[in-house]
Amino acid sequence: MSDNSSSPKKFGEVAGQVFMNRSAAAPETVDVRHGQWGVRGSGDTTGFGGLTRMVELPGESARPYGGWFDSVVDILEELIKNGDLEVKDVIERVVVDRDELTIFVNREHIVQVCRWLRDDQDLRFELCLGVSGVHYPHAVGRELHAVYHLMSVTHNRVLRLEVTAPDSDPKIPSVVSIYPGNDWHERETWDLFGIVFTGHPGLTRTALPDDWVGHPQRKDYPLGGIPVEYKGATVPPPDTRRSYN
Repeated sequence: MSDNSSSPKKFGEVAGQVFMNRSAAAPETVDVRHGQWGVRGSGDTTGFGGLTRMVELPGESARPYGGWFDSVVDILEELIKNGDLEVKDVIERVVVDRDELTIFVNREHIVQVCRWLRDDQDLRFELCLGVSGVHYPHAVGRELHAVYHLMSVTHNRVLRLEVTAPDSDPKIPSVVSIYPGNDWHERETWDLFGIVFTGHPGLTRTALPDDWVGHPQRKDYPLGGIPVEYKGATVPPPDTRRSYN
């Protein structure tokens, strides 16, 4: 058996292509959590109140990204330049992490980027699997993230687009004109996270009543709840339980 200990460490390999996780920038810290679940206000009822955990997002990756990632980013950058735009004004950063490619796009350009990714013959990301929301309440100025998962059926590739918006102006242009299947996904993300997709043909709630106040999947949304009676005992709502710390 040959000794491969001197060869570079491989983080993943797809179709014979080796992908390296190369971080050129420090991770982005979006939260510092205390306790098992990061409970605030009423206290941590898990008994793990002494735990402290940093919540970080990977920083920008350095080239070469590996595999087909470089060619996709190169083509997209060429299209941006041909559109009389500056790459830095359109692409915030490129991240390769866990063998996955994520392109952070400035929100005002998300529709055009999706059009390029769908229509260019060397890209052909014809399918968008939807958009979901993420909320980082302590990431000032970029608290809300919209995450799009795209797939190229032609080239058998997948990539992720990520767009951020501040809580004070939670607006991101709708991409329904490019990917009509995103209609209900954008409505659901608005309903649960409060991201306003401007230009959407009918941005209404999907799971909650029209007169509901707030967006329940935001991390600062109150837990709420009602008392539960069980064989003579009463279990209080989560946000009224005492702390065990």
